[in-house]
Amino acid sequence: MTQKPQSVQADVVTIGESMVSMQPMAEGPLAYAPLFTKSIAGAESNVAIGLSRLGLRARWIGRLGVDPFGDLIQSTLAGEGVDTSLAERDPQHPTAIYFKEFKGYGDPNVYYYRKGSAASRLSPEHVKPEWFHGARHLHVTGITPALGERTADAVAVAMKMARSQGLTVSFDPNLRRKLWTEEAARRTLLALIPLCDLFLPGLEEAEFLLGELPEEEQYGQRFRDMGPSAVALKLGERGAIGFEEGRAPLRVSPYPVARVVDTVGAGDAFAAGLLSVYLNQALTADIRFERALQAACAMGAIATQYRGDWEGLPKRAELDRLLAGGRDVTR
Repeated sequence: MTQKPQSVQADVVTIGESMVSMQPMAEGPLAYAPLFTKSIAGAESNVAIGLSRLGLRARWIGRLGVDPFGDLIQSTLAGEGVDTSLAERDPQHPTAIYFKEFKGYGDPNVYYYRKGSAASRLSPEHVKPEWFHGARHLHVTGITPALGERTADAVAVAMKMARSQGLTVSFDPNLRRKLWTEEAARRTLLALIPLCDLFLPGLEEAEFLLGELPEEEQYGQRFRDMGPSAVALKLGERGAIGFEEGRAPLRVSPYPVARVVDTVGAGDAFAAGLLSVYLNQALTADIRFERALQAACAMGAIATQYRGDWEGLPKRAELDRLLAGGRDVTR
């Protein structure tokens, strides 16, 4: 019998690596950039910030170095209302950083410096039951399993432990080809899908995991056959398709935007928007998933409108106005 959480202290727990993000202040080759701005980034902490801004209680679990970069990450997350009280500080290994390069066309190039980081040392022995005490839901991505020798095992243990304590689990494969071989990525990601309740792949990730299928709807059924009760397939500028048991595939239109500045972080914003509604127990099941997908598409689109992974994410009232077709009063 699963153990139900007692008092709810966190709606969502996220586990992963946060890094310091360095962005040049002007477009052009990174080698010649004289000035940089500093922020933080990381798929799971991006989701935690997005959820916090949308009114949910988020708890971020991660490992940071005992260094100024770790201080920056922990204080920034706390300042955004994210619970970081269970984050671990490792005096032997550093906090990771990464650089973005904007050349004025296409997506930015990203250069990671995370090998040997404190987060890459995550192992099953680090996973603790108290991470999930008083929580309703766990969100993880496929980035953490790629970081170190035992990080994939740690994520699997965390997913199993969370479910044993009565939490539901969402999993975004968030494929990062720079971090591991395609064979290892496919094998590991496929093994984690049965451990989640809600699976959030993009179309390119679905094709990577299952090969090209004749119809997009077939991906949803194939993934649901692996165990998840719901699948949200991200289609980028074409919106999304949702799959739930007993319902026909649900297509949701994209949220319109005039131009795209930076797509990094859009998938994390999508996840935050989706979970902010999907976990709303006040909504009936027949409308909850559709509204969750609409919020997810809007959040993902909004995230492409600014540089940075999370800085421009809206608060709940702002998102509600945008979904209702309203505009903010700016002057």
